[in-house]
Order: sequence, then structure tokens, then C-alpha cells
Amino acid sequence: MGDLPNILIALGLGYLLGSIPFGIFFAYASGAGDVRKIGSGNIGATNVLRTGKKWAAAGTLLFDGLKGVAAVLLAGLYLPVGMEVLAGAGAVLGHVFPIWLRFKGGKGVATFIGISLALCWPAGLAVIATWIGMALLFRISSLSALIAIALSPLYFWLAAREIYPLYGTYVPHIELSAALVIVLHHANIRRLLNGTEPRIGSKDKGEG
Repeated sequence: MGDLPNILIALGLGYLLGSIPFGIFFAYASGAGDVRKIGSGNIGATNVLRTGKKWAAAGTLLFDGLKGVAAVLLAGLYLPVGMEVLAGAGAVLGHVFPIWLRFKGGKGVATFIGISLALCWPAGLAVIATWIGMALLFRISSLSALIAIALSPLYFWLAAREIYPLYGTYVPHIELSAALVIVLHHANIRRLLNGTEPRIGSKDKGEG
């Protein structure tokens, strides 16, 4: 029980950072209005892109990722070793279930990639490369994200074998966060199976 205060601090720090709704901020700043009333109503970058404001979508993507990076780095600086991965998990939870938005947030893809990059940059870069590669190949945002995130535990495991054993201790936590993000894409998965998932840049209503 000695680590309980640090665990709670790590989770709370991550949650508060993760719950910052950058999608809403950037959509308003671009003049697009409330992104929750556009497309799928999701606050993530994919739905912000449906406003036609590409710079706002790019800003949302970047800052949603950076809040995951910030959670991991701050926990790594000020809390005992091992708390950084809990702060990362907290950031994903905060993005997905922000208290300020009645627990209706995004799906956590960018934030998950941010924590992956901060926890283990080789694994994080592999996730990003997979995401970009699949997006270029299939032009479907949700499919690209699902493939990249599903492979992320493997990337951490490989990094633990080849670079630094500590990365292996992150794998169970990464698996849980990845599972949450994948489950939240259940509607996208159904549409992928039905062949009706919108492609990148489409203004069709989706749940991205």
C-alpha cells in the first residue's frame, strides 16, 4: 500500500492532462463552432477534420498527443519509476472520459500514440509509422489507428528485448490502454466489416 499515494497522483495527473478538450478549442478557434455538433460529435482530430479546417484538425492531433507525452514526462520527473506508465493510462482515460464533458470524450488514439512515444520512443515511432503507412494504403483513419494500436504491445515487447528491459514492464499497461481504445471503435469496426466506413477527408457522418 506504500505506493498507493503515488499511484493515485500518477493516475490523477494523467487524467487531468488527458481531459483537456483540445478538439473543442481548435474547432472554436477555427470558426467551425462546437465540434460536438458536427459529424459524429466526437472531439477527436478525425471529426475536427470534417469541419474542413485542416489546421484545426492538425492542431487537435498534435496537442492530444502532447498531453499524453506531458503526463508521462511529468510523472517520470517527479514520481517513482513505474508511475509514468500509470500517468499515461490516466491520460487516455481522461481523454476518453473527461469529467468536464460529462465523460463523453474522444477515442484516445492520438493520446495513446503520445504516451507510447514518451514511454519508449522506438515503439512510439513504430506505432506512428504503422499508422501513417496504413492511412496511405487504405485511406481509412479508424482502420489505420486500429492496426497501429493493436501492434503496439508487440513493439514494446521487441524494444524490451532489443533495447531496454524496463520497456517490457510497460506491456500489460499498454495492452489495457490499447484494448480500451479498440473497444471504443466498436462502431467503426462494424462499418469496416460492412464496407461503409468513411475514408479520410470525407464529410460523411461517422464516429471517428
